[in-house]
Amino acid sequence: METTVTDHSLSTNQKWTIASTSAGFALENMDVMFLSFALSSIIADLHLSGAQAGLISSITNLGMLAGGILFGLIADKFGRVRTFTYTVFIFALATGAIYFTKNIYFLYIMRFIAGIGAGGEYGVGITLIAESFDHKKIGKMTSIAAIGGQIGAIFAAVMASIIIPKLGWQALFLLGLIPVALTYFIRRHLSESPEFIASKAVPAESKVKISIGSLFRTPKLAFQTSALMFMVFVQIAGYFGLMNWLPSIMQQKLGLSVSGSSIWMIATIIGMIIGMMTFGHILDFFGPRRAFGIFLIASALSVFSINLVYNEISLLIAGAILGFFSNGMFGGYGAVISRLYPTEIRSTANNVIVNVGRAIGGFSSVAIGFLMDFYNLVVVMGFLSVLYLLSFIVMLSIGNLKGLSIRNK
Repeated sequence: METTVTDHSLSTNQKWTIASTSAGFALENMDVMFLSFALSSIIADLHLSGAQAGLISSITNLGMLAGGILFGLIADKFGRVRTFTYTVFIFALATGAIYFTKNIYFLYIMRFIAGIGAGGEYGVGITLIAESFDHKKIGKMTSIAAIGGQIGAIFAAVMASIIIPKLGWQALFLLGLIPVALTYFIRRHLSESPEFIASKAVPAESKVKISIGSLFRTPKLAFQTSALMFMVFVQIAGYFGLMNWLPSIMQQKLGLSVSGSSIWMIATIIGMIIGMMTFGHILDFFGPRRAFGIFLIASALSVFSINLVYNEISLLIAGAILGFFSNGMFGGYGAVISRLYPTEIRSTANNVIVNVGRAIGGFSSVAIGFLMDFYNLVVVMGFLSVLYLLSFIVMLSIGNLKGLSIRNK
């Protein structure tokens, strides 16, 4: 049993579902970008080494993995809406508490706790969408929620430029308290989906056991879960590797200023937003194999084409195209995972698969840094292109994706 729409209008619960998840993802990405914009100030203020500073992001990713596993299981057992508010609340309070940072150890602890909330938030939010909309609209709706993350990045850039010079980097993180108000509106206006309620009425002996082991209970299912983890790993590796390194690389190659590289990032983010909406429509209409196939091959080609950039105009065009394909797919993973796993373990599947991929993929910037020390740009971009092609091959090997046209489900 699932909530469907017979016309083009949305119910009140559906509107609140998409608004809440989009806002949650926006605030989560805003927090990630706060760290990026404040990092140089944090290093100077706390007298950090490069290794100590790099560990901040790694600890955040570990927190996301822990939170994803914990809250995925909780959401499947006790409900999506209540769990979603807990994750947002934890994330908000830990982010706001960074204002009181006096040493690196306190910052590590708060980033780990914030990661727990952020990691749990993703899968629960995606599951809310999957169970609140007709299957033929899930690709579009998860992409809309993912776009919220990009809007959060833009908001972070604007706020960082205003707040850090005047009030310092600690004050920037006080904006992380904004989601506390969001939890009130979520609890007041959202309700559990009929699909989840119906799953709770199924006799215990007929239910899939709520555990991480349920994602690997047969060889075929274990391969599917591992393959999806690899695809997410490539997605995150490409995103973080490109966003962390390409601005610096292009500053050196083309002699761009910091403001020039910032314009490239804006062009790339705009490309991502358009790509997400386009991918969502393709996914809903043609199914995941064609959608991911087109975008993965195009990502491999567009990443390698960065080597052909020779001036600022070509860089902006290449950045927009690269953002369109490489990150346009992000919303699709939640849509596909939500269709491949039953209601009883849907939040667990989303959180575990995505956060394992995110935790491993987050180290891509280290790998790219290593390659940059010993090789040229052609080798680095070739490495990323090969990853996208491997993800394409792995995607084709997932048997349950064949013939899975969300539009016709």
